[in-house]
Amino acid sequence: MEKKTKADFNWSFFEELPVIGILRGVAVDDIAHILPLCLAEGLRTIEVTLNTEDVERSVNYATNHFGDKLNIGVGTVCCREDLEKALSYGASFIVTPNLDEEVVRECVKIGVPVFCGAFTPTEIYRAWKLGAFMVKVFPADNLGAKYFSNIIAPFDNIKLLPTGGINAANVRDYLNSGASGVGVSGGIFSKEIIDKKDWKALEKRLKTFVSCIS
Repeated sequence: MEKKTKADFNWSFFEELPVIGILRGVAVDDIAHILPLCLAEGLRTIEVTLNTEDVERSVNYATNHFGDKLNIGVGTVCCREDLEKALSYGASFIVTPNLDEEVVRECVKIGVPVFCGAFTPTEIYRAWKLGAFMVKVFPADNLGAKYFSNIIAPFDNIKLLPTGGINAANVRDYLNSGASGVGVSGGIFSKEIIDKKDWKALEKRLKTFVSCIS
C-alpha cells in the first residue's frame, strides 16, 4: 500500500501539547475557520473523522493549507478499507476506535503513526505490542481517570490516550493519572458553537482547555 501524505507526522507538534483535537461532522468551510484558531493556541495535532461528510475534501484542505504547521490525521478508521481511504486522502497519522490488527500492522509497516483504540487491559497490551504509536482508550468517560493509574501500574511503558468525555474540567485528572495525552472532541469543538459560527466563543474554549494543561 502506498503512503500518500502531504507531510509526515511531526512528533514535536504533539509533544508541545499532547492533545488530538477531533473534528467530527465539521464542514470544510468551518474547518477553514477552526484550524487557524487551533494553530494560534498551540493545538497542532488534528484528527478529521472518516464518517464526516465530504471528509476527503476536508482532509485535502487541511493538508494543503496547514500540512506544514499541523499534524493532520484521519480517525474512525476501523478496517483495511478505511485505512486505504485515509491514506489516499493524505493522513499523516491514523486513529482507530477499535483494535483491528491488520490496520495496526499495516501502519507500522509503512511508518504511519497509529493511535489504536482499546478498552480492556488485554486489548491495551495487544495494541501496544503490535506497535501502536499510542493506545487510545475509548470511551474514557465510562472508566474515569482512576482507571488509567490502575492500568499504568503494571503497564508503565505503555502510552495511553484517553478519549471520550474529556474537557477542561477533567483533563488534568487524566494527565495526573499517567496518561501521555488526550483526545478531545466536544470538550473543545462544541457543535452548538460551530453551528452558530461563533468563532470568538470557540477561541475562548480553546484558550481555557490549553490553560488547564500548560
